Amino acid sequence: MSERLEDIAVSLVRPGKGILAADESTATIGKRFETIGVESTEDNRRAYREMLFSAKEAMEMAISGVILFDETIRQKASTGQMLTDLIRNTGAVPGIKVDTGAKPLSAFPQETITEGLDGLRERLKDYYALGARFAKWRAVIAIDAHSLPTKGAINQNAQALARYAALCQEVGLVPIVEPEVLMDGQSRQHSIARCFEVTQTVLKRVFEELFQARVILEGMILKPNMVIDGKDARKASVDEVAEKTVCVLKQTVPAAVPGIAFLSGGQSDEEATAHLSAMNSLGFLPWKLTFSYGRALQAAALKAWGGKAEQSAAAQKAFYHRARMNHLAALGQWTKEQEQSCV
Repeated sequence: MSERLEDIAVSLVRPGKGILAADESTATIGKRFETIGVESTEDNRRAYREMLFSAKEAMEMAISGVILFDETIRQKASTGQMLTDLIRNTGAVPGIKVDTGAKPLSAFPQETITEGLDGLRERLKDYYALGARFAKWRAVIAIDAHSLPTKGAINQNAQALARYAALCQEVGLVPIVEPEVLMDGQSRQHSIARCFEVTQTVLKRVFEELFQARVILEGMILKPNMVIDGKDARKASVDEVAEKTVCVLKQTVPAAVPGIAFLSGGQSDEEATAHLSAMNSLGFLPWKLTFSYGRALQAAALKAWGGKAEQSAAAQKAFYHRARMNHLAALGQWTKEQEQSCV
């Protein structure tokens, strides 16, 4: 595989493929395991992720890259192989989450800043040596109907994203730049129009900072939220979400960026798939649109697995179905009939 940033970025958004976000922190995966009554031990976390990465059919058909957590990039499978080798054997690229989480932003009540820039250059070199070829950093943007986000919080998060992206490219890693305007933020009742306005402002600011930081746009991927109403607001139609999301992207994302891999951000599995497919049905776009889903790819597989080795085949079948649905969505070919068809 080529080591050029531009080639790695293009490979992450090749037709019909997207990114599996398996970078849940130990605390987050602990909560997911609680829902299925499984203890969150290092062995159980490894076994679960090994089950996903060795689902060869699903991985080869639909997954171009996998975002890992620090623990996972260092783990070996039960066969003695590194988990990163399992990923590479399916033709996918290993990646790594490098931020250390969103923390309260001083003087900005209800808003956060993502930390992790201190010592990042050295950590990125280590991750490159461990086999990662892309990285991810998430900025969390609170939204309400009127006052949030503030300009100050947007600026500080955009600057951090740009600094992270430049450091990634310096060591040969493709940065995934993730500014997430929360669907279930401070006010879960904000309208889709408010989400459009905030997403537009945030993306405009992020690209201004990326440009100032001399980030190579051809060697990065954007991971934004879709333009969607708050979790407790009136539900916009699939077509409206698709049209508004593509409209805001056309206004803010330079054509030099090879691809946009959406987060699912609290949508149901099927909603995230339907919205992506509708966007890809809108005709020619300057960038590839695909998925970078975590829970929306894994939830059914996690439930089927239940912590039992003998359930691995059933879990892989559930993962295959979701991977296939999103493969079709990335091509603009998903339908409700296929969603309900037997796997």
